[in-house]
Parts: sequence; C-alpha cells; structure tokens
Amino acid sequence: MSKKRLSSHVFDLPVQELRRGYRSDVYFWRAKVALETQSLHPTVTMQVFQRTEAIACGIDEALAILKLGTGRYTDRDEAFKLFDRLIELKQSARVCYQEQCDEYLRIIEEKSAVSRELDALWEDGYASLEVEALHDGDAAGPFEPVMHITGDLSLFAHLETIYLGALARRTRVATNVRDVVEAANGKTILYFPARFDHWAVQGGDGYAAQIGGAAAVSTDAQGAWWGAKGSGTIPHALIAAAGGDTVRATQIFDQAYPEANLVALVDFDNDCIGTALECADALGERLWGVRLDTSGTLVDASIVPVMGTFRPTGVNVQLVSMMREALDGAGHGHVKIVVSGGFEPERIAQFEREGAPVDSYGVGSYLLQGCFDYTADVVLLDGKPCAKKGRCYTHNPRLATLDWEDINGNNARDR
Repeated sequence: MSKKRLSSHVFDLPVQELRRGYRSDVYFWRAKVALETQSLHPTVTMQVFQRTEAIACGIDEALAILKLGTGRYTDRDEAFKLFDRLIELKQSARVCYQEQCDEYLRIIEEKSAVSRELDALWEDGYASLEVEALHDGDAAGPFEPVMHITGDLSLFAHLETIYLGALARRTRVATNVRDVVEAANGKTILYFPARFDHWAVQGGDGYAAQIGGAAAVSTDAQGAWWGAKGSGTIPHALIAAAGGDTVRATQIFDQAYPEANLVALVDFDNDCIGTALECADALGERLWGVRLDTSGTLVDASIVPVMGTFRPTGVNVQLVSMMREALDGAGHGHVKIVVSGGFEPERIAQFEREGAPVDSYGVGSYLLQGCFDYTADVVLLDGKPCAKKGRCYTHNPRLATLDWEDINGNNARDR
C-alpha cells in the first residue's frame, strides 16, 4: 500500500506569488520568460538531491508547489500589471487593517477580484509533468535522487528556488529530530524550538518534527498540518507573575487548563528537588510531571553537597537521579520527569548510557541547526544525457511515480 501524500491545500501557498516568480531567484524567472519569448519548450528531466545521510522531508510540499505553480500566463504583459496591482492591494490591506480604515473591506474585495483575473490568465501545466519522488520520512543517502521532474522546462523553471528551499528546511528539521529520537532510546521527544526562529515557519517545521518522530510540539501552528495542538509546561514568566511562587503559579495554570497534563517548571529558585516536592505535595495526583530547566551556568542547590566527581552545572544525570529518588521516597512515584535546556543527541545519549530516569526530553535550538542543501540539475534533454560536468542521470528504483490526484486541493489557495 502506497503512502498517503498531503493535499496541496494544507501548505497555504501564496500561489499568485509563486506563479509570477515573486519569491524565486530572479535568474530562474528570467530563464522561464526567455524560453517562452523564444517559443522554446525543451523536455528535460530535473534531478533533485542532497549530499548527506538524511530523512527526506518537504517532498509533499514541493509537489504542491509544482502542482499550483507550473504553467504559463496567456497574456504575460496583462498578468504583470495585475500582479503589481495585487501586491499594492496586499500592502494597502495590511495598513488599512491596522489603522481600522473604512476602506479595508473594499480593498479585500478588489484584491480577490484581481486574483480571479490572474487565475483566468493562467494556464495550468502540472498535468503534463511526470514526477517520481520519495515520500516524506524516507531515508535518503548522499547524492541519492529524491525526485525526478520530467516535462517542458518553460512551465516550471521558475519554481526551483521554492521547492528546493522547502526540501532543505523540512529535511533539516526532520533529520535533526530523528537524531535525537534515536539517541533518546524510546523516550518521548518534545519539539520546543519555536522561540528560536521566525514565526512563519512553524507549520512546516512542526510537520517535519512529527515526520522525524517528535511526540509533541509547543504551538498550535506547529501541529496544524497533522492535526495536533500545542502542549507544554508553565513558563518562568507565570511564576514571576505569581511572586516567584512556583506552587501558586502551577495551581493558577491548573485552574485555567484542568484538561491539560499538569507539568510544573521547578528551577525558578534553583532548588529543583525542593520545589518539585512542594508542588507534588500541594497538587497530589493532579501533577503529571516536573520539568528541570536549570541554566548551564548554575549549580542546583541540591547538587552542592555532593559535588566533586561530575560536572555539576545545569541539568545533569545526578540531579535527575536525585529527583527521582526524592519523588519516589515522598510517595509521588507517578510524577514524571521532563528535562530541557541545551539538549542534543550526544548529551541525550550520555543521559541514556548513564541510566538517567528521564521520561521526556524537551529539545530546542539544536533541532534547527545544520544544513541539508538540495540541488536540482537538468540531467536529460529529450530523454538523452545532457548535464553539466560532474552530474549525470541516476536511476533510483525507490522513487514512486506521482498521481496528481494524490495531492488534490487545487482550488484551495492563498490568492
């Protein structure tokens, strides 16, 4: 049974901007226009790959980009004028909305009308493309093709920037998440890097995290593509607002969100064990877990008496072991332990080797690090080899032939 692909409407793509080359490297757009101007319609095979061991992701997003952005304008000059007007209206709408201008609804109506006119001038070309691709979540080796696109280059030359960028970003997140999932030896990984990057990337990043094996995300937007909601603990800010009283802050949170798994953040006073026991005594069975997030420049109060044979700063194995022993000894064996703060695969693997009684790892900025750059090359022209030196067509039997109906949703667009 073939894997199900995401429908194209999931990605909230700015379709008119993709078609006009607004978000593409300008040389790709100019190549498309040059081919059209000269009535050149070469049938090429574009081969897409990256250079390391990776978990491929962004495949379905790239396919949606090809479906919604492949084609040509029947009247390019008129389309350019309409698109310029669309951008003006988009900008005016933002200003008018913020200033509560009476013209806002009229601008939105005109924007929709202009978008419809652009649609009428667009001739879809995706159905003429033959595409073979891996699936999101497939392992990909160095230089292994993850996609072959065969068709008239003048129809899709302008999209290279867009689909390569989607692949690079999503593969980075999915691969990094898979690395920490494997290091965690079956323990739950919580995806917590939202604060370290731009808000606009959350939807696709959260999906990539799920592909990589993360069990939970921290924002609703990160779960939107796969039907999840954000989850997490109380923040330090709420504890500060409660006068530095972690128990009171946790109770306030519990009263506001009684349906949530209640996790107390216990490092505010740099006495994780003492604070955790206070919370567990006060909240009893309601307390699902505690999260340790001690700064890497601090030594927790409970660690000071036992220092001497291990690195004492931050969240460490000794602190977690002492926490488990203290909770169990006080009759709170049901309380789970979540750790966060600078965790990456090597550190997680160390915790697992040393038997740290961790139930969940919250991982942040590591999951956005590194690069998994993709390249697209023309490797065949009219079915015959035609590539720059150092490149050649590589057959990959793992690629699945795309049925465009598998990514339906062509009418759902950000116009």
